[in-house]
Amino acid sequence: MAETRQWQLASRPVGEPTHDNFELVTVDRPEPGPNEVLIKTLYQSVDPYMRGRMRDAESYAEPWDVGDPMQASVVGEVLESNSSRFESGDFVTGDLLWAEHIAADAGELQRVNPDHGPISTALGVLGMPGVTAYWGTTDVADPNPGDTVVVSAAAGAVGSVVGQLAKLSGARVVGTAGSEAKVDWLTEELGFDAAINYKETDDLSGAVDETCPNGVDVYFDNVGGPITDAVWPRLNVDARVAVCGQIALYNETQVPTGPRKLAKLIETRAKVEGLLVSDYQPRWGEALQRLSQFVQSGDIQYRENVVEGFENAPDAFLGLFEGENIGKQVVKVADRDE
Repeated sequence: MAETRQWQLASRPVGEPTHDNFELVTVDRPEPGPNEVLIKTLYQSVDPYMRGRMRDAESYAEPWDVGDPMQASVVGEVLESNSSRFESGDFVTGDLLWAEHIAADAGELQRVNPDHGPISTALGVLGMPGVTAYWGTTDVADPNPGDTVVVSAAAGAVGSVVGQLAKLSGARVVGTAGSEAKVDWLTEELGFDAAINYKETDDLSGAVDETCPNGVDVYFDNVGGPITDAVWPRLNVDARVAVCGQIALYNETQVPTGPRKLAKLIETRAKVEGLLVSDYQPRWGEALQRLSQFVQSGDIQYRENVVEGFENAPDAFLGLFEGENIGKQVVKVADRDE
C-alpha cells in the first residue's frame, strides 16, 4: 500500500516550542471515502494561533492531543474525487492535516482559482490572513480619512494587508516591525507613512510619540506586550482598538502584568474589540472578491516567505516566533502534477 508522511504533536511545549514537540511519521496513504477527495498537499500554512492548539487548555481553536496529527490551512491538488463538487486536477484549500496526502470531505473544502493569483496566496493575502485583515480593518477598526492608524507586526501576513487597506481609506499609517528590512518594505514599498523597528528602539513610548504626534485613532493589535503598553497611553478620544493576536505572550508560562490600562478607556471613550475571523465565515467570499481586485490592480502588495520541504514544516513554524518572515510564512510541500 502507498505511504505518506504526516507531522504529529509529540509533546506539549513549556514556553517556546522546540523540535522535540514534533514527530514526523510515515503512515498508509488514505483512500477517499464517499463524498471525499484525495488531496496532494502543495503548500501548507503555519500561523501563530497554532501555538494555542499545542496547549491542553480551552481556546477559540480546539487543542490537539499528544500523538494526534497537527492541522493547518493547506492548498492542494485533487488526485481522486468521489464528489461531484471536484474533479482530478482541481486546486482546493481547507483546514487539513499536516500531511503530504489527505482524504477530506468535499464539504470542508473551497476551490482555489489560479486566475486570481499564485495558488499559494490562498494561504495568505487571498486566504485566512487576508480575510482577517479585511474584516478587521473595515468592520472593527473602521479607519477614517485623516486618522492615525498603528499596526503591530505590520510586516506579517495580516498586518501588511491591514496597513494597506487603512491607507486606501485615507488614513495615516504607522507600523511596528522587528528589522530594518521590514521597516524599509513597509515604508518604501507598501506606502506606510512611518515604521518603528521595536528591536532597535530603547524607548518605544518615545518612538510612538515621535511617529504619532497627533495621537492614535486606531490600533490594530497583532502582538500585545510592550508594544501595546507603549501605544495605549496615546489613544485619542473615540479610538478603536482591534485585538487580533498576542504573539508576544503566546510562549509565556505566566502572563506578565503590564500597566493598568482600563482607566484610559474612560478618558478616551475608546472601544476595544476582539477579532475572530471565523465569525465572518458567511462573508468570506465577499472579502476575497475585494482582496483579489486590490491585488490584481496593484493596490495591495504582498510577500511570501517560502520554506522548501515538508520535513522543514516545524522550522517554518518556529521561525514565526523569531520574526524571520516578511509577509506570509508558507511551506512548499510538493510541485503540482503535470
